[in-house]
Amino acid sequence: MSRRDNIRRAKEIIAARRAESISSYEKNTAEISRKLPEYADIDKSLSLTGSKIMAAALGKNDVECKLEEIKKEYEYLAAKKSEILINNGYPEDYCDIKYHCPICSDTGYVGIEICGCLKQEIIKASLESSGLYSLVKSQTFESFSLDYYEKDDKILMTRNVELLKNFSYNFVPGKSDSFLFLGATGLGKTHLSSAVATRVIEGGAYVVYESALKLFGDYEAKRFGNAGYYSESDEDTDRYLECDLLIIDDIGCEMTNQFTVSCLYNIINTRMLRHLSTIISTNLTQTDLRKRYSDRIVSRLFGEYKPLIFRGSDIREQKIRNSFNNK
Repeated sequence: MSRRDNIRRAKEIIAARRAESISSYEKNTAEISRKLPEYADIDKSLSLTGSKIMAAALGKNDVECKLEEIKKEYEYLAAKKSEILINNGYPEDYCDIKYHCPICSDTGYVGIEICGCLKQEIIKASLESSGLYSLVKSQTFESFSLDYYEKDDKILMTRNVELLKNFSYNFVPGKSDSFLFLGATGLGKTHLSSAVATRVIEGGAYVVYESALKLFGDYEAKRFGNAGYYSESDEDTDRYLECDLLIIDDIGCEMTNQFTVSCLYNIINTRMLRHLSTIISTNLTQTDLRKRYSDRIVSRLFGEYKPLIFRGSDIREQKIRNSFNNK
């Protein structure tokens, strides 16, 4: 899903909220008008307030006095409406429009500025489309613990965390670095990838986070799709080349062949030419990478990407041991 799709989806949610609020208001107002005719008569009188103000403003005599009279009349009738509702067992605000966001009245904008409610929905849509939504609460910078590392490994990982925090909090599309995460399984590569992606999305950038298996699966779907027709698989692969930050998790877990190597080279090379940031994580060593992929790929990874080494003991195994010890 593209950034444009995320924004459109977020706007649709805000628009649906506004429609729901107005529908509820109209339903409640119709009910009260039917049951309490006196309320309906007052409501009709109040609807004429605008035209009365316009007529008074266009008059030549005693404009201020007339406007003050209109104001007093309005306040009296509004109070009378509330009194009728309360006396008949309804909440005072029963016929008010109750917007989900009182700041923008569910329009998504305050003047020409985007309201916080729309920003949050755009972030949510971006997280969902990037594949990160389920990881947001559990895999953040705040939840990443250095207690599982010791001595030199802890020093190394502390530096990695600070470097990635600085990268994500100061991310600039088209101008930020690319990284290669190297290390055995269970050392925090996926956790920190998720933390980076979440923060960069919150900053307003377009992020795609995907496993190597899913990424190459999308290219396979495009390859064997209907030739000559634009399909969803085309959109899936386009996003890998267009997003501000692409994160590919666990390179090396896929079935490597000439096709996947060609796809990976295209992604890396195209994004380099477009100056777009990429993070690739792998359990493979530099030697393993060279054996599995072409020299063109490995030379770009180690020449253009900043390698971050992950060292330590498998965190998952440590957590399992700790859980048994605490029983």
